[in-house]
Amino acid sequence: MTAPASQNRLVRWIDHRLPIFTFINHELHEYPTPKNLNYWWNFGSLAGIMLVIMIATGIVLAMQYTPHATLAFDSVERIMRDVNWGWMIRYIHMNGASFFFIVTYIHIFRGLYFGSYKEPRELLWMLGVVILLLMMATAFMGYVLPWGQMSFWGATVITNLFSAIPGVGEHIVTWLWGGFAVDNPTLNRFFSLHYLLPFVIVGVVVLHLVALHTHGSNNPLGIDRKGPQDSIPFHPYYTAKDAFGIGVFLIIFCAFVFYAPNFLGDPANYIPANPLSTPEHIVPEWYFLPFYAILRSVPDKLVGVLLMFGAIAVLFILPWLDTSRVRSARFRPKYKWFFWLLLADCIALGYLGHQPPEGLMLILGRLATAYYFIHFLIIVPLLGIIERPLPLPTSISAAVLGKEKH
Repeated sequence: MTAPASQNRLVRWIDHRLPIFTFINHELHEYPTPKNLNYWWNFGSLAGIMLVIMIATGIVLAMQYTPHATLAFDSVERIMRDVNWGWMIRYIHMNGASFFFIVTYIHIFRGLYFGSYKEPRELLWMLGVVILLLMMATAFMGYVLPWGQMSFWGATVITNLFSAIPGVGEHIVTWLWGGFAVDNPTLNRFFSLHYLLPFVIVGVVVLHLVALHTHGSNNPLGIDRKGPQDSIPFHPYYTAKDAFGIGVFLIIFCAFVFYAPNFLGDPANYIPANPLSTPEHIVPEWYFLPFYAILRSVPDKLVGVLLMFGAIAVLFILPWLDTSRVRSARFRPKYKWFFWLLLADCIALGYLGHQPPEGLMLILGRLATAYYFIHFLIIVPLLGIIERPLPLPTSISAAVLGKEKH
């Protein structure tokens, strides 16, 4: 494939030697996509937009931040008060982390509902789970950098979890801390990794996109494209659709940045870190709360850590746990109900993760944790055997044009 003849001489000259314009034209303009994608497919591009925003604002903040235990908190206050537009850049970055997780979680649940993890997109799904893990590591380390009370004690609690690993746990904790307590070496390590990991995420995102373009996007019907009649070019149809979704998303995002910038944060993080004063109730950011609830659901620290990481690990093997040949929940009536039950369970885990682990809250946390793993390890494999799916449409085009009921 060569560059279009309509391009000017300079573009054709460059493209003949480095076919970047041909590549862009093929991957964004001519790239065939199913003609029935709905707005749930906007959240992948929204996640990409948020990644760019987070990297851009993070680089600017890093220019003004001082990664030192005695200066970090004051340097953040200086960014907020003295640096031109520093307050806005920090609020964009701070709220951007929450919105990045919002669009990513919606993107994941869309994949669960429409079966986007099934053959031949297993590696595409697994790369997505890797991106989620890298996001969680990056967000945790970034939350520590302001060196407020919740930052300091959150780092202390979470890094201490590794001490549960038999034999080497204490050595891992000492290595993470850079000493025998959370202090300046810990902050330096976290700052370095927080700056580095977003670029690692970019690399995995590139692989994610390559895997996506190899077999194309899934669609709400969960059936493969039968021919050109089932496809439309990505541009201008889905670029226009994505642009509208981005516009709506940015309006909501800006409303939080300018009118409720601390709504999703913890006020305790505006208190300087004090190793001698433990907060009454230590909780992580909201996007970690479901996993925090799983961690606290059992009294044994090692089992809790294994369950917490197992909650992510089970997503890696989901393509092989789900034995149904049908992808979309539209044609799986029983699976659809269990999907909504899983979503309610995850929301409940998020709420329970913010409550003290005692009494009724602890019992409910254990029940919600048990159901989470029962869903993936027992219910999903069984449904593939006992469920009778509804008839699938013969093609995407027939369903879109209303020639068949679906």
